[in-house]
Amino acid sequence: MPKMKSNRGAAKRFKTNGSGRFKRNQSFRRHILTKKSTKRKRQLRSPALVCGADTAAVRKMLPYS
Repeated sequence: MPKMKSNRGAAKRFKTNGSGRFKRNQSFRRHILTKKSTKRKRQLRSPALVCGADTAAVRKMLPYS
């Protein structure tokens, strides 16, 4: 049986952490940054975890993670 393919877009966006949950980067930090406060931009730098409701969908896209 051939290997399963992982979704390449998802592979670039999500990384698995030690407990098996997925890390993701935060949105809203690409452009139109002048009206956003420094505190808000700084907090958007830190990664977040994928919500539990979406974890099954990400796991399906990344079968080997």
